[in-house]
Amino acid sequence: MASEISKEMLLENMMDDYEPQNGYQKVDRYNLESIEKLAFHYKEILTLIGEDVSREGLQKTPERVAKAMQFLTHGYDLDPEQILLSAMFKEDYKQMVLVKNIEIYSMCEHHMIPFFGKAHVAYIPNGHIVGLSKLPRIVDAFARRLQVQERLTTQIKDCIQHTLKPLGVAVVIEAQHMCMSMRGIQKQNSVTTTSDFTGAFLRESTRAEFIHLLGQNLH
Repeated sequence: MASEISKEMLLENMMDDYEPQNGYQKVDRYNLESIEKLAFHYKEILTLIGEDVSREGLQKTPERVAKAMQFLTHGYDLDPEQILLSAMFKEDYKQMVLVKNIEIYSMCEHHMIPFFGKAHVAYIPNGHIVGLSKLPRIVDAFARRLQVQERLTTQIKDCIQHTLKPLGVAVVIEAQHMCMSMRGIQKQNSVTTTSDFTGAFLRESTRAEFIHLLGQNLH
């Protein structure tokens, strides 16, 4: 088993054109069969846009882009509900739990160009709480797929509501879309905000408390 792992590590390093030094080896985990297929197509794409794929700077680019794309879309391999279920605890706490400023990086499904920003996620427990790190993890699990911001917002909300069955869930996402900044309308300073609420957050007073806390710098 150890020798197999070593061979895999060596292969990964070779694919990145990386020479181990001082006993250190970079370890990446990828589906090598998919990498090979993706790299073939990226090589074709580079040729079609007029590049010379044989020149030094591009010789390893198809493999690098293939590995980058696998990482940027690794959310397809994650089960957000299981992430939450792995750290649920019984607790008699019925006040708002808010995790804000969760960085998001995703890919617009219309142009496959990145959008990025922050997610703010809150819920009101109903007998169970969840490990705080799991909320950013499920945000990442949904974000690391081809997405639209509207669907991403709703998927996060639905996952928490369905799994934890809390008294309410609130999700707000603020993001900049490179498909609007570097192409198309080319507006560099536009920010898109989406929101979705369930349960107690449909009440104006609870939603107002949530919005108030978003604007507070308490730390």
